[in-house]
Amino acid sequence: MHVDWTLRLVIALLCSCSSQDSSDGVESDVSVDRAPETTAGIRDADSRIRYSSGICAIFEDSTGRFWFGSQREGACSYDGREFTYYTVRDGLSDNQVRKIQEDQAGVLWFGTGNGITSFDGGAFEIRTGPGRAIPADTSEDAWHKKPDDLWFPGDCTRGSGGDGQGVYRFDGRSLSYLALPLPHSVDPTNPHLVTSIAKGRDGTVWFGTYPGVFRHDGHPVLVIHDETAGVESGREKLHVRSMLEDSHGNLWIGNNGLGVLLYDGQSVSNFTEQHGLSIREKGASGSLGRVFSIAEDATGNIWFGTRDNGVWRFDGESLTNFTMEDGLTSHAVWTIYSDRRDVLWFGMSDGRVCRFNGESFDKIY
Repeated sequence: MHVDWTLRLVIALLCSCSSQDSSDGVESDVSVDRAPETTAGIRDADSRIRYSSGICAIFEDSTGRFWFGSQREGACSYDGREFTYYTVRDGLSDNQVRKIQEDQAGVLWFGTGNGITSFDGGAFEIRTGPGRAIPADTSEDAWHKKPDDLWFPGDCTRGSGGDGQGVYRFDGRSLSYLALPLPHSVDPTNPHLVTSIAKGRDGTVWFGTYPGVFRHDGHPVLVIHDETAGVESGREKLHVRSMLEDSHGNLWIGNNGLGVLLYDGQSVSNFTEQHGLSIREKGASGSLGRVFSIAEDATGNIWFGTRDNGVWRFDGESLTNFTMEDGLTSHAVWTIYSDRRDVLWFGMSDGRVCRFNGESFDKIY
């Protein structure tokens, strides 16, 4: 079953973490319209999620409850018996939920399309958003970090001032905004808006932006860009959308167009090109060119969720492609999440959630 290319493009762009207005000369990846507030506070024992706009975030909290963030319809939790739905009517800052995390006190944090919201189990609190701007921290120790810090893209708050080329950090006490140290020349049509954040084994934090990747080992440094990635003049530029540092310390970088880049700490190679899976001229079918999510399973396999071709699994030697013929409910995979039992969950563009059974995929919700 083939999905119209134009429709896929529109759907994919909506799940991004960029929120600049088109007047800035940047193609917006965010739906600025909030979804109809029709699901607020609803509890539903149906085992099917009531979303149709795509699953952008999956998270298991410390109590074992699963949370799902949608593209346009808010978030919901599942306690094993029923779903509970939350939208802006309940206190979320936006109905597009891109990232869900939990702090050491058990408070949940939602990175949305228009601000950061926390939830203590009883009430939501909007932490950033219109009228709630946080000035950039320019102190000497601004970039201190701890293993339990929560990080959020800095451009996820529309209308808060600033250019969005930075990150928010919650250190357990307060939320700070940190501006990235930008290179001398920045393309105004392709600024360093943060699209992905990944933590490494040794405490390193990686910030993926559209045109490059920063490594934070005490202070962020731009280590991957077109030149270091070997992108030739006139070819498609870097367009980073996802990252993962694997158990061996290698950094996998998913792009929207260039495919997967692999950084071993010294140099960058194009994994997609090496495997002959670049986007073809007559369409993206069968390619590993547009990668929006990356995860590692318990046995060290690397999984790539694509916008056009389902999921690819790399076992260290060969790649295997899984599509709708293998049980996936869509060709587009927005997020891959590993739970506390090392089970991988796949959030699909049609609002469904799938799991791998060893040979094919089962629709779970």
